[in-house]
Amino acid sequence: MDGQDVTGLMQQIGARARAAAAELAFAEPKIKRQALLAAADAVLARQAEILSANAEDLAYGTSKGLSPAMMDRLKLDAGRIAGVVEGLRAVAAQKDPVGEVIAEWDRPSGLHIRRVRTPLGVVGVIYESRPNVTADAGALCLKSGNAVILRGGSESFHTSAAIHACLQDGLRAAGLPEDAIQLVPTRDRAAVAEMLRMVEFIDVIVPRGGKGLVGLVQAEARVPVFAHLEGICHVYADADADLEKARRVVLNAKTRRTGICGAAECLLIDRGFYAKHGSVLIEDLLKAGVEVRAEGELAAVPGTVPAKPEDFGREFLDMIIAAKLVDGVDGAIAHIRRYGSSHTESILTENDATAARFFQRLDSAILMRNASTQFADGGEFGMGAEIGIATGKMHARGPVGAEQLTSFKYLVEGDGTIRP
Repeated sequence: MDGQDVTGLMQQIGARARAAAAELAFAEPKIKRQALLAAADAVLARQAEILSANAEDLAYGTSKGLSPAMMDRLKLDAGRIAGVVEGLRAVAAQKDPVGEVIAEWDRPSGLHIRRVRTPLGVVGVIYESRPNVTADAGALCLKSGNAVILRGGSESFHTSAAIHACLQDGLRAAGLPEDAIQLVPTRDRAAVAEMLRMVEFIDVIVPRGGKGLVGLVQAEARVPVFAHLEGICHVYADADADLEKARRVVLNAKTRRTGICGAAECLLIDRGFYAKHGSVLIEDLLKAGVEVRAEGELAAVPGTVPAKPEDFGREFLDMIIAAKLVDGVDGAIAHIRRYGSSHTESILTENDATAARFFQRLDSAILMRNASTQFADGGEFGMGAEIGIATGKMHARGPVGAEQLTSFKYLVEGDGTIRP
């Protein structure tokens, strides 16, 4: 498509989304629930079609030389499709946030005031590789009464279209406007640039992808953005950590899935832990096939690679982790403040006071104790799914679920009340 065609296409999509949003804002909860359940049924019924589309995308990804981590993000199988279905049904089962009374009070003037949740309007989601985002974003926006414009990555073009067709089935079954969930039907990158400028149609942009995509969105968007630039997640093994818990958590945090933003990218080991237990955490990672880029004394552990300064504060999204010794929890805090991305950090300790200090003095969106950073996920937080993880401090922070996709308005009632 040429630039003029893309501009016209996106303007049409935006106008239709704005019209659909006005209708969705007051759609009954049972109707939205019906649409989501019908969409889940459609995903199951169309599983073979979705897997065939995914095979086409995987072949495209191979031809483009995508990394193993990116290919893992792209790949669907029966288990992951079952997860998509489960996510749709979980969102359907949640309490509808629209119209919820957040606060309510009376004033001496005689006014009765309520603060209630209301949809944001139109959400634009720009994402790479992971085709399940099509279902997650569509479901959460519908649940929260928002229309959504989805722009998937070129590598997931066919899979996203197949899943989007299931969402459309759900909307039709419930009698809701099909324009409530739209998928940009072109790989042309000009569509992304258009979305970032569509202030008259889009209320917020949510980017899901690597540093390049998110950085571009944050730099170029005229529309407000919910985003995190990188997932530089740290795990700190304190002197008072339980050894077996620490071994389980560190291995899971790095190796369960290396290509997600909740994967651990840096292991910090307290000198007290190292004095007690030696290099066991490093050895576990090496045995699992992880390349450990170690600093200082840890670089003497056989099998490690000497760390370079740029290995700290780096999102590898691969079977690679940076590691260093620190002096107590304050040393860990100082390191995370310098190199972290405000995403997720985990402390491994049995000491309540140390854990409290870690929680109090760090300000990442998610802080954990004795748990894998791989739990940094809206589904694991009980949100059914997430549209992304926000690390900023305005409006939404951490996993962005249906509730975080609402704003609020004030409903004020009087009885012929006037202001003196």
